[in-house]
Amino acid sequence: MSVFLTPIVLIPARMASTRLPGKPLADIAGAPMIVQCWRRAAEAGVGPVVVAAAEGEIVSAVEAAGGRAVLTNPAHPSGSDRIFEALGKVDPTGRHDAVVNLQGDLPTLDPALVRAAVAALAETGADIATLAAPILRAEERTDPNVVKAVVALAAGATVGRALYFSRATVPAGDGPLYHHIGLYVFRREALARFVALPTSPLERRERLEQLRALEAGMSIAVGLVDTVPLGVDTPADLERARKLLTQVSGN
Repeated sequence: MSVFLTPIVLIPARMASTRLPGKPLADIAGAPMIVQCWRRAAEAGVGPVVVAAAEGEIVSAVEAAGGRAVLTNPAHPSGSDRIFEALGKVDPTGRHDAVVNLQGDLPTLDPALVRAAVAALAETGADIATLAAPILRAEERTDPNVVKAVVALAAGATVGRALYFSRATVPAGDGPLYHHIGLYVFRREALARFVALPTSPLERRERLEQLRALEAGMSIAVGLVDTVPLGVDTPADLERARKLLTQVSGN
């Protein structure tokens, strides 16, 4: 199965980060981090890119770089809620039938990952698509900060169906484990359904928002990729991102 989609990429961003306050505006290779994320998303070439900002200073930074951003309610409990509000503002007529939720802390993201996630949705009848990569480092198998995706996957396939996500080491037994990558593509109607659902018991227990969708019977396709992008959550992550993008830009 393969269908043509007309995606829009929405990047939720807010200044209130517990471990790295103000990180959307942190300078990385001469540009705010949120601008670097917007650039990576634009390089993917899947559709228009809009930042869904909780604060006006984020909007100003994106617009100064030539991008588009909209101001959203700062009280939203999640990025999914934030992009849903932004979607209604930037595409009220429903021209876009797929919505990429790209986190605003992935400044070194390979744009090919965005394309892979969109392809996983287009190739399946799933409500949502996401990505995962094989876990190669032994210590990550038991690290609760590395979310594992349990995927029903046919032999030789690169797209499967999510059965569960967990911070625990699952599944048991011999075989690969998959590191979940928190990049999502929603069918438009699936996003509307998802944000209307109450938080679910497993979501609260594991602290994983995607379990709300699975508990409600929604389907999630998982595309397999080779690498996990660097998420900037700490000052050490920020320094790594600065070094990586400085090397790329040659500064």
